[in-house]
Amino acid sequence: MAWTLGLLHGCSRSPSTSVLGAYYPDWLFCIVGAVVAAVLIRLLLLRTGLNDWLSPPAIAYPALLALLAFAGWLLIF
Repeated sequence: MAWTLGLLHGCSRSPSTSVLGAYYPDWLFCIVGAVVAAVLIRLLLLRTGLNDWLSPPAIAYPALLALLAFAGWLLIF
């Protein structure tokens, strides 16, 4: 019976962060951070000449954005 209470621990708080009194969902911060990181990675790839390595950019950069957002969610929250 006690082990079932441990499974409910994830529901103890809502996934939101207070910023100046307003509550914003945590996924919003993950997406904003992922966009900034993806832009920095793109600039780095352009500078080093490896941008052509990501052949369809319409697929590669949204996938990179999703990867960074999910990784940020798992690592930070």
